[in-house]
Formats: sequence, structure tokens, C-alpha cells
Amino acid sequence: MTLAVLDTNVVVSAMQPGAGASFRILRKLAGKAQFQIALSVPLVMEYEMALRRLAGLEHSDAEALVDYLCEVGELREIHFLWRPFLRDPKDEMVLEVAVEAGAANIVTHNVRDFQGVEERFGIRIIWPEAFLLDLEGREK
Repeated sequence: MTLAVLDTNVVVSAMQPGAGASFRILRKLAGKAQFQIALSVPLVMEYEMALRRLAGLEHSDAEALVDYLCEVGELREIHFLWRPFLRDPKDEMVLEVAVEAGAANIVTHNVRDFQGVEERFGIRIIWPEAFLLDLEGREK
């Protein structure tokens, strides 16, 4: 099973009208999931804050989605920080979870923000649409 880390922008995008691939990725976590997500406490807190602030969800709705992600995800404890490696500190927490978990993919809308990660850590940085195509290719 593929292990991935979802950047906050993917989780927030999934809650927007016309969410497309981001929403379909979250739906694929339900039931017979072909992949699993890795999480950390700081990343979960970032998800909840961003869902309320950027997606405009009510506290209870944001909390319910985050609870679901925690239920289906693999919680990782971060013991080593790779900072500073990326420009944005919020991206650093995504990278740290991916490295700690040995994730194959970081799914993000901001692929350029993760420059150098594939070369240094062997983690593929992938758009939600491409990740979905990979998953759907495995279904066949």
C-alpha cells in the first residue's frame, strides 16, 4: 500500500466547490483504500486551522474532517527536524512527516515549493491529479 502525506492545500482544496482531484483523493481514503496517509500532531493542527480559516468550515465540521483523517491516517512522531530545507516553515512539517514515515509521495498543489526533496530524500512530489491517476491505474 502506498504511503503519502497530503499537503494542507490539498485538504483545504478538497472542501472547496469544484474540488476535483483533491476531493476524490479524500474519498478514496474511505473503504478499501489503496493508499494511507501519514500525519503528525503539528500537521493535524495545521489542517484544522486552515480548514476553518481558508475553507470557511465551522469548527465542528473542520474537527470532524480532521478526526476522520486521524482515524484513517498513520500518526507519526517526529524525532528529527530537517529544517531549514524548504522556504516555507509550514512545508517543512509536511516534509518531516514524509521522511519519518518513509512516505513515497507528498501530494501538493505547490510542487515547486518542494524543490530538491525528490533528489535528497527520494520522496516523489506529485500533483493531486497525477496521484489520482496513479491510484486509478492500480485499480485496473
